[in-house]
Amino acid sequence: MSATAAGPSASTPQESAQSASTTSPALAGSGEYASPLWPLGGRRAWAVWLSALSIYILAIFHRTSLGVAGVIAADRFHISSGQLATFVVVQLLVYAAMQVPVGVLLDRYGSKALLLAGIITMSLAQFGFAYAHTFAAGIVARVFVGMGDAMIFVSLLRLVALWFPPARTPIMTQLCSVFGQIGAITAEGPLAFALRDLGWRTSYELAAGAGVIFGAILVVVVRDSPYRSTARTQVRLRAVRQGVAMTWREPGTRLGLWCHFTSQFSATVFTLMWGFPFLTKGEGLSTGMASLLLELMIVASISTSPLYGAFTARFPYSRSSLVLTTVTGIMTMWAVVLLWPGRAPLWLLIVLVLVTAIGGPGSMIGFDLARTFNPPGRLGSASGIVNVGGFSAALGSILLIGLLLDHLSPGGPNTYDLHAFRVALSVQYLVWFVGIVQIVRLRRRTRRLVHAHDGLAHLRVGVPRPGAAYRSGRPPGR
Repeated sequence: MSATAAGPSASTPQESAQSASTTSPALAGSGEYASPLWPLGGRRAWAVWLSALSIYILAIFHRTSLGVAGVIAADRFHISSGQLATFVVVQLLVYAAMQVPVGVLLDRYGSKALLLAGIITMSLAQFGFAYAHTFAAGIVARVFVGMGDAMIFVSLLRLVALWFPPARTPIMTQLCSVFGQIGAITAEGPLAFALRDLGWRTSYELAAGAGVIFGAILVVVVRDSPYRSTARTQVRLRAVRQGVAMTWREPGTRLGLWCHFTSQFSATVFTLMWGFPFLTKGEGLSTGMASLLLELMIVASISTSPLYGAFTARFPYSRSSLVLTTVTGIMTMWAVVLLWPGRAPLWLLIVLVLVTAIGGPGSMIGFDLARTFNPPGRLGSASGIVNVGGFSAALGSILLIGLLLDHLSPGGPNTYDLHAFRVALSVQYLVWFVGIVQIVRLRRRTRRLVHAHDGLAHLRVGVPRPGAAYRSGRPPGR
């Protein structure tokens, strides 16, 4: 849809604000951002980004490492389907619960400190998971994996926002997602073989040891900002509450959260927990073929991310429309597979994983929305709020699917069948329905706000009207 579309189905005009309006240091009007020591997007910026990106790749590996180890973990810890799902649910619950506190800490201490804390926490947690033999010990380890993981992505996004020109930020954000999938590929392929050939303990010890190398690179290379001032806001409890509240009241923040919520969760559920068992136990694929499909899913995500980034940069009015189109495609493919008589043919499963995979790039639009409508000092909080969306949806779905599988296949993972998976995976439609309703509701509200404040002309050129109060959450007089 063109940028001038104004029909009911168009995305909100407020979505069209260019990133320069809030992330450009020059436009921020703050002396803290006036004199860069290094050019935005220069060689030093790329070095910082690549170093932080390596931490994110490792975080993705740790996050998804249980996906191919699920059945092995069930045997190792002697647990049911619900308990197996609890490993991932607890990890994601901690991840989601920490997003707002991490965002506040990020605005206070900067990206480098949180990236270092995150990689140390995850490495120690994976080392502990290597030696865990009880369900309780495994839960504790996954809690700390989620805690460390929560600090990584929003820290990387803040570096992107500060080190690169605003016009390139959507593309760079999608590139973070693209290269982050290297971690998922490593988890789906090499880790699966390592678990088979080296065993549980050695595999997770090696995974934990990788953090030492990447952490050393981080300490040497990464700098929080290219600007001269190192002053940071002195955070007090009242200021923290006010800052988070202001970030939440931005309509773009809430719209971004629900776009992330609706688009991301299905791919996360599939890759982190239930995709591998569904393909092997439900659809009857071999372990090797199931791993190949999961890797194909990652390749699809990598391939489409630049396209989503380019679309977001060129057609900012249509960002939520792209999310809704993406979600509709995913829902359609799942309906076809779940209603297929008998086991689905291989070609259909390939199409399913390819379409489901694009939910990952689609979810990144949520961060672009939040970035557009929040000043640099609140980027951490805004990204943290958005990040809660998809992972909250994923953890709820993973747990419900696990409970339904326990009810339908009480004998545990070895008794899973196609019927049980069809019923359990249908839970996703409840989550999609809630997310779509919220996206439509919020973008309509945002359009009314923009028109009420006569901000459309300014938004079309990417600059909000000075003094426009888009934070009220409702049109004036209502």
